[in-house]
Amino acid sequence: MGALMTPVAPQPEWPRPPAGGYTADDLDRLPNLPPHTELIDGSLVFVSPQTAFHTLTMRLLDDRIARCAPPDHLVFREMTIALDARSRPEPDIMVVHSEAFTSLAQTSFKPSDVVLAIEVVSPDSEARDRDRKPVLYAAAGIPHFWRVEEDRGQAVVHVFELEDGKDTYTAKDVFREQLKVAAPFPVEIDLRDIDPRRRP
Repeated sequence: MGALMTPVAPQPEWPRPPAGGYTADDLDRLPNLPPHTELIDGSLVFVSPQTAFHTLTMRLLDDRIARCAPPDHLVFREMTIALDARSRPEPDIMVVHSEAFTSLAQTSFKPSDVVLAIEVVSPDSEARDRDRKPVLYAAAGIPHFWRVEEDRGQAVVHVFELEDGKDTYTAKDVFREQLKVAAPFPVEIDLRDIDPRRRP
């Protein structure tokens, strides 16, 4: 009598990139992509499970920036920016011109729609958030970029602005505990409120 065969678990079917890499339109066409898949330089980037810090930071920034935004601006979480044919990154938070929101079925914005892009750095996204994405955002003309880092459980916000006449960012300020900026519009946030146990 033969030995019992142990069933083999099916292996996931990973997308095979076409010659030259994927294009921005492929993100809307490829079936069964994991949520929040990005396209960076023609390659698909899958997001790892997020930490509580990442989730709570996004929630706080989304809520407080939306409260401060003037009527002609809207705040979106985790939607892509169609930078070019080979890159559709997904900032954690972005602020866009209100008229850029045209449909509930919309999946992306153009660079000219975006006023501010924010990345909350995760262990698996450090190189992208610190190096590659700022270069892409600046080259596309997005005027404001914030990078949020964790330091001993606290959020640290690095604020950058596009240099006049250039496609690079210049560092403007670093905020701990209290964030207070005048551009792209006045925003004040108590960064310690990331911990929901601290709020009344």
